[in-house]
Amino acid sequence: MSMLEQLAGSLLNSALGGSQGGQSPLLGEVMNLINQQGGIGGLLAKFQSAGLGEHAASWVGTGTNQAINGDQLQSALGSDAVGQIAAKLGIDPGEAAGALAKLLPGVIDHLTPNGQVEGGDVLQQGLAALGGLFGSK
Repeated sequence: MSMLEQLAGSLLNSALGGSQGGQSPLLGEVMNLINQQGGIGGLLAKFQSAGLGEHAASWVGTGTNQAINGDQLQSALGSDAVGQIAAKLGIDPGEAAGALAKLLPGVIDHLTPNGQVEGGDVLQQGLAALGGLFGSK
């Protein structure tokens, strides 16, 4: 991971209420997951296909984020994707699914500050979203 990706992850982690000491491993996996799914649009399509389109749309929109649980997340992303993340983090797949379900809505919300999915990669979207935290655009 490049220094720029680490900085963006650390800033996003802080914005989401994570540890101030750096990027959490789970946040790094969420960012990787989004990129592996073809960006935010690809990830949202997975949730749409799983019948969770309203939930995912709420994360992008400017209103309140609808919560999902670990089982819903696992049905949308698949057991393999969740299992791979769990293995990387050294935790149980059920625990990983629950943690991802708590973190993912906030990440998507922060990566879509204007309520719209835009083109480009997650890192660029994250940096643009974080610019608002420091008074720049």
